[in-house]
Amino acid sequence: MNTRNLITIVSMMVLVGTEVFAVAIAAGWALAGLLDLGDRVGHVLMGLFSLFAAWIMLQLWRRATSIEPLRSPPTARR
Repeated sequence: MNTRNLITIVSMMVLVGTEVFAVAIAAGWALAGLLDLGDRVGHVLMGLFSLFAAWIMLQLWRRATSIEPLRSPPTARR
């Protein structure tokens, strides 16, 4: 296992994940407040936007691991 790439990817996922989920929750709260939809609808919007944020994070993980592989290529034996 390539621990250097793992640390890089996990660090990037923490940074981006914090931002993506903060935007998802803030967007649900703001839309519910702006349109006067109530707390229950606000929580539902936050949940829906958080699911979308989780999908974004999954796509980011897949792309990051394709660029920075976690497994080292096998070495040739002589």
